[in-house]
Amino acid sequence: MAVTTGLLFLSCALGWVTFAEVIWGGWPAHFTVELAPFIDVGAFRSTWSVRIDSLSAVMLVVVTSVSALVHLYSWGYMKADPGKPRFFAYLSFFTFAMLALVTAADFMQLFFGWEGVGLASYLLIGFWYHKTTANDAAIKAFVVNRIGDVGFALGIMTVFWAFGTIRFAEIFPQAASHANLTWRFAGHAWRLMDLACVLLFIGAMGKSAQFFLHTWLPDAMEGPTPVSALIHAATMVTAGVYMVCLLSPMYQYAPVASQVVTVIGAVTALFAATVGLAQNDIKRVIAYSTCSQLGYMFFAAGVGAYQAAMFHLFTHAFFKALLFLGAGSVIEAMHHEQDMRKMGALWRPLPITYAVMLIGTLSITGVGMPGLDLGFSGFYSKDAIINSAFIAGRTNGVSEFAFVVGLLAAGLTSFYSWRLIFMTFHGHAKWSHDEDHGAPVDHGGHGQTPRESPWVMLWPLLVLALGAVAAGAAFTELFVGVERGAFWRGVLATASSNAILDQIASLPAWVVWGPLTVTALGLFGAWYAYIRHEGLGARIAARRGPVWLFLYHKWYFDEIYHAVFVRGAEVLGDLFWKGGDKALIDGLGPDGVSTASYALGRATGRLQTGYVYHYAFVMLLGVAGLLSYALWAFSR
Repeated sequence: MAVTTGLLFLSCALGWVTFAEVIWGGWPAHFTVELAPFIDVGAFRSTWSVRIDSLSAVMLVVVTSVSALVHLYSWGYMKADPGKPRFFAYLSFFTFAMLALVTAADFMQLFFGWEGVGLASYLLIGFWYHKTTANDAAIKAFVVNRIGDVGFALGIMTVFWAFGTIRFAEIFPQAASHANLTWRFAGHAWRLMDLACVLLFIGAMGKSAQFFLHTWLPDAMEGPTPVSALIHAATMVTAGVYMVCLLSPMYQYAPVASQVVTVIGAVTALFAATVGLAQNDIKRVIAYSTCSQLGYMFFAAGVGAYQAAMFHLFTHAFFKALLFLGAGSVIEAMHHEQDMRKMGALWRPLPITYAVMLIGTLSITGVGMPGLDLGFSGFYSKDAIINSAFIAGRTNGVSEFAFVVGLLAAGLTSFYSWRLIFMTFHGHAKWSHDEDHGAPVDHGGHGQTPRESPWVMLWPLLVLALGAVAAGAAFTELFVGVERGAFWRGVLATASSNAILDQIASLPAWVVWGPLTVTALGLFGAWYAYIRHEGLGARIAARRGPVWLFLYHKWYFDEIYHAVFVRGAEVLGDLFWKGGDKALIDGLGPDGVSTASYALGRATGRLQTGYVYHYAFVMLLGVAGLLSYALWAFSR
């Protein structure tokens, strides 16, 4: 624990130093240090490298900062777990794989890190392997990500086939010249750049849990809470957004692929926000909020505002890690109870956890004053995305759709986020025997009152709370403001993004104030249902109406996938196994020959009676047969 955590804090310090040197220290816009040959087969050459530019520097800060704090937090959260050495080894491997991914100089090392975080997620989600649900969730995450990675691998192959290289520094300068190349397949001419970018995005859909390939993310809550924070805030799910932004020199010449990214991102933002309204597990609510926020990042990249997408990735890392680790503090206090319906009135026994969760909620809901440019971190980055979608929507119907969905999802985000706060920290204490007054008398079934987490868990929360408050204001000018050109230094494609971001200052007032308005409406709705009329939400759920059931069952994706793919695979397997393998191949092959030989042997065995007159009769029949054949042959 000391080795892994200590080295992670060292990595964090070096990451911030690198970030400062790249941005303010006069380092080159980008440079690569080649460490060792990796794969060298014909023209396919990969070198293990460390690529440093503004984009990788941002990711170094995000990954190492959140990972270091998660390591420290885990000292308290996992104190009673006998598998601590294995847990910290897995955490460190997770961070290593993500750092390999974000510093890759070619697709092969990127793919290595990509699969590395997939393996680490499998190990960590299924960390408590004695639980069937944890094993099932780990396998589900692994399988769903393999589906997406088929598309990702095909995309890498397409890029290599088209460009003759997998090195980013050699591909990006050729993107413009390859923009109009086509590939004829199945009687249709496919635009090569669109095809490659769509295939690569399929990999991002799996890794970043986008619509259709999102089903693994909520089940990933079966792992320990620090794992959830690391997966959702800094590592695995942000890899897809990072990859699309890294490949922005290609995506800017792939209009169809960009529209696919926009639509999938917008639909994911809306879908996950609606599902979050009806979930009762505190970690699942935050998990669906991650899914929704990733949708925001993707449709920002899809409309061309790559800087805004990376800005939201940066701020999201702080407030999402804060919310997950805060939820872990609540779960620890409640003796690993995660159902919000069994909580309530926890603000008094858990004042620090309540304060930091409140900060995280204010940040994720984007609370801030547009006229004063004063607010929490999410206010700066989420508003930049929504405003960018509105500007791009003036000439693009798909972007206009993303703007409308972004506004709607912002209101829903506010509702389910404040619902979590009100159900967990306010109202009557469902864990208390004195439910009339909500007094923290006795923790139901455990014989003790919920108490605040130890300081080894609280210090990371306070640091993350600082990021959730100040990261947006501190870095908005660098990421999306007037200093963005000097900050990004050509790493991201800016042909469309500069035109978009330059117009944000002249937006109509209703667009500027729209996000705050819907956020306020969401807050009011949650207050009305869970504070002013406490129990209204429970009564709505008890009616089990069709809309509530639809949202509670997550649009029935798990049921549909089980019926179509799981049961379909079983039926197909039975068909080939019972009908093809056993009945046809074995039946006509070895089993058929064996059965026929056995039947013939039994039939022949009946002739061996042991009576002489039977044998004489058979001999007589043989003689008669031979004479008949001889007479027939003579007559011819």
